[in-house]
Amino acid sequence: MTKHTRRAATVFGALALLALGAGQASAAETPAGAPSAQDLASIRTAVDSPDTHDWLATTVFPDTAGVSAGVAAQTATADAGSPIAVYQPTAAFIRGTSATPAELAYVAVPAKTGNGSVATVATQRVGGKWQVFDVASGDYERAYAAKAGKGYLLREPQVNAWYSVEGGKVTVLEGSVTGVANGTTMTVADLRAALNARYGDKLPGSAYDRSGAAGGYGPTVAASAPAESDSTLLTLGLIGGAVVLIGGATTAVRLRRD
Repeated sequence: MTKHTRRAATVFGALALLALGAGQASAAETPAGAPSAQDLASIRTAVDSPDTHDWLATTVFPDTAGVSAGVAAQTATADAGSPIAVYQPTAAFIRGTSATPAELAYVAVPAKTGNGSVATVATQRVGGKWQVFDVASGDYERAYAAKAGKGYLLREPQVNAWYSVEGGKVTVLEGSVTGVANGTTMTVADLRAALNARYGDKLPGSAYDRSGAAGGYGPTVAASAPAESDSTLLTLGLIGGAVVLIGGATTAVRLRRD
């Protein structure tokens, strides 16, 4: 397995907390599920595993050239020391029944595939254990995290919009699909109102959901994942132009189509 840069545990913990944008928001505005030191150690183990290395080594994105197995094994790498927490809005927040704007969706780790393509390894907590669920092209999480500064990184997955949330201020990092200019700032309440306008009538349990208009709505959760709750993450995909809301705990979902 390719050697990754190792740091002392204390140094890794400090850098990881910095990368995850720890502790600037008030209690009502702090996202749920921030990775603990134990989580970060488990993420490192999953990312540094031979299986993940092999996955990176054998991944060839479209319009990129393949290389020999030997070169791929030497080139594939992941920077487990630079985890990036990505949060998503919850149904409860959008409904207005929770002041917590978001829950942890996944933790991204910058990487390179066997042919040197920039990639991201995505990990999720399933049944108390962290697992790698995707190797996606690009390093969007790292780029947006750099723009987020001290704020935490919030993703609206339905339209792939990205925000930085710091205290009560929300800054749009990528909002072209929503029609809101990048760099626009708003309050957390403004964000909730915007999300409610887009999805308030399409949440789990809504008439939209019950009618099946959400493209066959239904929980898609790994067997070991916890049961569905009101703080359900809006983990979804766009299928045939229809918004699909998938109720349940964190679910392995393709981040980007390659």
